[in-house]
Amino acid sequence: MASLKEIRARIDSTKNTQQITRAMKLVSAAKLRRAQHNIVNMRPYALGLKRVIADIALTQKVSHPLMEPKTEIKKILLVVLTSDRGLCGAFNTNINKFTEQYWRANKSKVEKIDFFFIGRRGHDYFAKRGVKPVEYITKLDKDISYDLAARVADRLLKTYLSGEYDEIRLIYNEFKSAISQTVVCETLLPLDISNTSFGKEEGKAGFSVDMIFEPSPEQIVEQLLVKNFDLQVYRSMSESVASEHGARMSSMENATNNAKAMIEGLTLTYNKLRQEKITKELIEIVSGAEALA
Repeated sequence: MASLKEIRARIDSTKNTQQITRAMKLVSAAKLRRAQHNIVNMRPYALGLKRVIADIALTQKVSHPLMEPKTEIKKILLVVLTSDRGLCGAFNTNINKFTEQYWRANKSKVEKIDFFFIGRRGHDYFAKRGVKPVEYITKLDKDISYDLAARVADRLLKTYLSGEYDEIRLIYNEFKSAISQTVVCETLLPLDISNTSFGKEEGKAGFSVDMIFEPSPEQIVEQLLVKNFDLQVYRSMSESVASEHGARMSSMENATNNAKAMIEGLTLTYNKLRQEKITKELIEIVSGAEALA
């Protein structure tokens, strides 16, 4: 059994760890509030923009290479969003396992599946499995901005329009709450225009076929498509960052509670051992006194 000195050292060490986890929880909570406010305000605009494009495209019969579904999917690019740091529970593990399962289930059905990693954890996980990405970006939680998302979206658009890929998918954690994140695998390209506002409120939703557009519907769709892809990439990055802060806050709270329970258990053991030692010394003193008498 450990000595009193060793138990005392473990208690002090656990208290120091508890202070660190409590501080990390507070930092993540502060960052989460900003990230949550950002993503909650962004979602309606991002979803509404996709619906506007779908409404115009369907009512005005506008066609565009970015909206035309492929008859056969042979080349896929997976854009995987993870974090650069750990200590956030199953945040990265869920993404990596989901991506690996998708990769192993589909790699024999298509010509190629390439990876675009945003975040070090995803890159390191697949590097151990011999996967080399076509692109690799880090420091998402520090450098996240609309300009960064626009550059990534522009790169993806160019590779898709050049025919290098038939489909581009985003895999990321969608933020639900501080304790809940859901792994999402959504198709970024080609754009799905089946989700329209028609039929939701009769007479209020959708565009009239007889409406006059200025500029032309084709020009409007062309401009909105670029903005849409920039926004969707930025939204997925924001979702991932908010989910990371929520997962880390929850994980650090659990670690703080576990440290507290460990300290209580160690303190109880320490007090028992000390009491046993005191009792033993008292018995020895009493026995010695009786022997002298």
